[in-house]
Amino acid sequence: MTAMQEHPGPHGYSATKEDYVKRLARIEGQVRGIKRMVEEDTYCIDLLTQISAVNKAMHSLSLGLVTDHMNHCVLEAVASGDEDVITEKVEEVSTTIGRLLR
Repeated sequence: MTAMQEHPGPHGYSATKEDYVKRLARIEGQVRGIKRMVEEDTYCIDLLTQISAVNKAMHSLSLGLVTDHMNHCVLEAVASGDEDVITEKVEEVSTTIGRLLR
C-alpha cells in the first residue's frame, strides 16, 4: 500500500481535522508572505528567518500527525492481534519518521 492510497474508516487525525486545517491555513499564509518578501527583495536573513518558522510549523504538524497515527492506526492494529498488520503499521511509521528526519 502506498502512502497516497485510501485507507478505510476514520483516520487518526479525524477528531482534530479542523485544527490541522487551521494550522495549514496559517502555514499557507506564511508561505505567501515569504513569496511577497522575495518579490519585494527582502533581506536574505529575514527571508531565512521566515523560512525557518515555516519549517518548524511543518515539523510540528508532522509530529502531531505521526502521534495521531500511532494512537489510532497502530493501536488499532495491536488490538486486532494480527501480527502481520502490526508489523506493517510499525514499519509504516518507521519509514515515515525516516522520511521526516531527512
